[in-house]
Amino acid sequence: MIGAGVIGLAVAAALSKAGRSVLILERESRISSGITSRNSEVVHAGLYYPTGSLKASLCVAGRDLLYAWCAEKRVDAPRIGKLIVATREEEESVLDDLFARGIENGVAGLSLIDRQEIRRLEPGVDARSALQSRETGIVDAQAFCLSLLAAAESDGAVLSLGRCVESLEPRSFGWRIELTHAEGGTEKVDAGLVVDAAGLDADRIARLAGIDVDGLGWRQYLCKGDYFSLAAGVKISLERLIYPVPEPAGLGIHATLDGARRLRFGPDAEYVENVDFEVDPSKAASFAASIARYLPAMTEVCLIPDYAGIRPKLAAPGESFRDFVIEEASPHGAPGFIACLGIESPGLTSALAIADYVAKLGAI
Repeated sequence: MIGAGVIGLAVAAALSKAGRSVLILERESRISSGITSRNSEVVHAGLYYPTGSLKASLCVAGRDLLYAWCAEKRVDAPRIGKLIVATREEEESVLDDLFARGIENGVAGLSLIDRQEIRRLEPGVDARSALQSRETGIVDAQAFCLSLLAAAESDGAVLSLGRCVESLEPRSFGWRIELTHAEGGTEKVDAGLVVDAAGLDADRIARLAGIDVDGLGWRQYLCKGDYFSLAAGVKISLERLIYPVPEPAGLGIHATLDGARRLRFGPDAEYVENVDFEVDPSKAASFAASIARYLPAMTEVCLIPDYAGIRPKLAAPGESFRDFVIEEASPHGAPGFIACLGIESPGLTSALAIADYVAKLGAI
């Protein structure tokens, strides 16, 4: 297993439970320090994604699995709900389409509501209409990851931190993996099955396995999203998540809540060449203008930079929807290698369903 983010840990838990001997390789010094650590922690209902896509089916299945897992493991994952709001007349047809798609995808708890009901639920929000999703929630992503690691280790999985994969060589038994240590030195590990859940690094790992990433359209593009939070003393509060209608590269600058019910706003979407987690303070004005469309009390001075995340998108700038890639790579010349690429939102929500999917691929 390459990668100890939420996907790698969920897959490790599933494979070790199935009786596999699992070694989790992570190049950082701690688990879930990559994409998972900079996630909005939203549990998505599953209404955004084309019916029949992996994103749709794994999100719906994963959401139910996540809520059940978190209830059993006592991980905080409240269903606080979400409103997707239309502030202009032309946006209302988008809500109708999202509602229909959600129903097709098997999402429960959806309803279209009017301005009066919006004001009743969220007095500070101004919109013409909204799609209410009662199954949307939030989860403590770090606690979720720790529970996955505990489950994997209880079934015999071993975690090895500070190990960076430098080469993958096919062997008759599977793969020989060459690693470098954070503290210096190298080692080689033999594995019958390699699962690539390396997040932003997943396409590099696939190339090491001899896979033609560009020929298959598996190159990952870095898409950065900044978040802002409320400045001290600002009296704006919400009880649930508020989203605008989705945009081509993301879901728009929305209002989210963490486990302490602290408000955050974001992310925007900007394709970048390099990994950089600095938040540009000058974006506060444009963020405020977007948020004020549905939260009129918002002004630029209400916002302070919070954090940034980077999504591994398979869709290049200007391209349309791309699904998750979760494939056993025998058809691409790499038997015994399972690629998990483009695992952006709803990856966190889908993690346990992705793990079951991978476990089935690994059993073939």
